[in-house]
Amino acid sequence: MLKNVPVQILQLSPSDISQFEAMMTLFGEAFDDVATYCDNRPSRGYIEDLLASNDFIAIAALEEDKVVGGLAAYELKKFEQERSEIYIYDLAVAVSHRRQGIATAMIRELRRIGSVRGAYVIFVQADYQDPPAIALYEKLGVREEVLHFDIAVSRTEGDGHNPQ
Repeated sequence: MLKNVPVQILQLSPSDISQFEAMMTLFGEAFDDVATYCDNRPSRGYIEDLLASNDFIAIAALEEDKVVGGLAAYELKKFEQERSEIYIYDLAVAVSHRRQGIATAMIRELRRIGSVRGAYVIFVQADYQDPPAIALYEKLGVREEVLHFDIAVSRTEGDGHNPQ
C-alpha cells in the first residue's frame, strides 16, 4: 500500500510515449544497465505499436509528472487451454521512492488488468542476489524453485555464422 506518497499508477497507452521513455531510463538506472535501456531505443512507431498491443502491458508510477516506478509485462496466450498468464519482465522503483508500497501498487494494478483479461496467474523471476525483490514477491505469491536457461538463437545458413 502507498505510504504518504502522492503517486498515480497508470497503464500506459500509445499516447504515453514520454512516460514510457522515462520508464526505460528508470530501468537503465535501477538495473545499472543504461546502455541496454537507453542507447538504442526503439522508434516512436515501434513504441506506439507495443503499447497498443494486447500482448504487452506497461505500468508507470507517477509522482506529479515524474516516473518513479515502472513495470513491463507480457501476456502469454496458452495453447493447452483458452487462458493466459502474465509474465513480469521488468519492475523497478526509483531509489528515492523505494519501500513506500509503489511496487506493490503496480503489481496490484497488473492483477486487476490480468483479472479483466481472464489471465489465471502472474509470474516473475528474481535473482538470488536481490533480497528486496524476493521479499516483495514472497509477500504476494508462492515461491517456486526453477532453473532458467538462455538458449542462443541459431543463425541461418549463409549469414557467415555456424549454427550451434
